[in-house]
Amino acid sequence: MAEPLIELKGVSKSFGNNVVLDQVDLTIYRGEALAVIGPSGTGKSTILRIIAGLLAPDSGEVFVQGQRREGLVDDAQDPIGIGMVFQQAALFDSLTVDENVGFLLYQHSSLPSRHIRELVNQKLEMVGLPGISSRYPAELSGGMRKRVSFARAIMSNPDKPSDTPEVLLYDEPTAGLDPIASTVIEDLIRALQSKAGGCSTYVMVTHQDSTIRRTADRIVFLYKGKVQWEGTVDEIDSTDQPLVRQFFSGSIHGPIQVVG
Repeated sequence: MAEPLIELKGVSKSFGNNVVLDQVDLTIYRGEALAVIGPSGTGKSTILRIIAGLLAPDSGEVFVQGQRREGLVDDAQDPIGIGMVFQQAALFDSLTVDENVGFLLYQHSSLPSRHIRELVNQKLEMVGLPGISSRYPAELSGGMRKRVSFARAIMSNPDKPSDTPEVLLYDEPTAGLDPIASTVIEDLIRALQSKAGGCSTYVMVTHQDSTIRRTADRIVFLYKGKVQWEGTVDEIDSTDQPLVRQFFSGSIHGPIQVVG
């Protein structure tokens, strides 16, 4: 397969007495679209935060482009940029779209404001939202806020190319959206994978059947803190793995324990 970009080796994480990840191995390859799926509360978002360097594992190792990460993302710079799109978009309500998308450049670069506004407008066009830079998040629909968060995640600093995201992490990108808005987001995720200035590699956590089938190439199924199955989207309907069969059928009968 293509070159490994990120590797998790024997990664474990607990919160109190709750073991969320248990000796997980995971490899992310350059240019692939990976979905991490499974029932709620099985550590999917925790994996994203560990990959992003926002959360440290209790044990195990994280390698980014072959380099072992020590500590968190603020402790030492990774050899590649990793962007993250949060489930609730995580925009600053008091800032305009322009200020949200260009936040890091306004705060941490020496670029003139005019140049930053030009870069922001380029990214907004890429996500299909030209001409909205002066609006505030409260003036946008849920789908539009998601797309603004995408524009922010792929923002790059021309003075510091090493910060340009090579991997995007999506945490439930279509959660809370109607089917049409979800389709718009799914199409955009795929489009950004192939566009110049987008991001060719991504990892996604999602529960939605359509999002899994339309945006993923490879799937990792996580349950009880362990990787229980790996396969392609084409194998979803042919596998005999009982966890996968139950998950996609929505049945309450099977090895996945239904809480409540």
